[in-house]
Amino acid sequence: MNDIVENKHDQNGTAVIVGASLSGLMTGIALAQEGLHVTILEKVGENRIGGSGLRVNGGTIGRSKTEKLLKNLVSNGKSTVQLWSTIESRLRAEAKKDNKITLRYDTRVVNVDQDDESVWALTDQGKTIHGDLLIGADGHNSQVRKYIAPHKPNATYAGYMGWIASMSENDLPKHLLPSTHKPAVEMFDSYDGFKFGSIIEKKDDSADSGSRRIGCTWYDNRQSALLRRLGCVEGMVVRHSLNGADIPESTLKELANQAANWPEPWRSASLHGIETRTLIGIPIKEYVPDLLVKGRIALVGDAAHVPAPVTASGFNESLQDAVALGKCVEKGVHGQLALQALAK
Repeated sequence: MNDIVENKHDQNGTAVIVGASLSGLMTGIALAQEGLHVTILEKVGENRIGGSGLRVNGGTIGRSKTEKLLKNLVSNGKSTVQLWSTIESRLRAEAKKDNKITLRYDTRVVNVDQDDESVWALTDQGKTIHGDLLIGADGHNSQVRKYIAPHKPNATYAGYMGWIASMSENDLPKHLLPSTHKPAVEMFDSYDGFKFGSIIEKKDDSADSGSRRIGCTWYDNRQSALLRRLGCVEGMVVRHSLNGADIPESTLKELANQAANWPEPWRSASLHGIETRTLIGIPIKEYVPDLLVKGRIALVGDAAHVPAPVTASGFNESLQDAVALGKCVEKGVHGQLALQALAK
């Protein structure tokens, strides 16, 4: 086994983060702001795909320096809806600029452990990466959570799913184009559950007509049998989402009949996703933690807590996790300071 100890003698200490999605990148940036040298490990490649829209609470007045930095990165300090991929690309670019952050993609963590002096992650390549503390930012299926809370290792299926569809507003008829003054998120009435329409800004942050995506999300508690039949849910554990190509034709027809009565432009966005099979079905997970910390190891983001999506709070809570963790490590994390920081 090749034992790698990176930046072991840095003044403020070192951190290993498992997961380079949004919460992992934000946490890495926050820790680097406090002088820690950070290694972020991600199991998939760098150029992943993510098309969902996320609501960002952008206010920065009276916030800490780190919170202002993160909010400016993700939405230029505005409250808006942003594409996941847009936020991720900005955060990744910021992390790459910081010489205190090392990003390692295609690196799967298979185990984590600790002793009195340090913590480490073992990768599928047989490498061991050490640090003063380790943060699990590896999502709802967290490997790190299994170490911290072996009695409660899995997020569980909440009994319903969310359908997500979107289209470029360039593909809408001109008379359906939403005004630039239309709210970024709109909930519309329906007898059969929550439905949200969203106007999602693109990478150039332009709110001009023609530069945005029109998204629609609706929640459905009638598909549990389908999700289990297709292996998306096993027992009460969510295994994967339902991609458009795998959705049965009968289900698509049922969804199209529902969407036909919705207001525009959400009707068009939904039907476009259904007709092109770009629709995605996401089984909703929930996780309320008993433990967030075990010695030098802690959880953030969806690894720590999975809120109901109708609250639109998941991303913003992950950002606050990163900010709070940054505050706690401002005195450094060498030796017992790491234990004190995570306990705080």
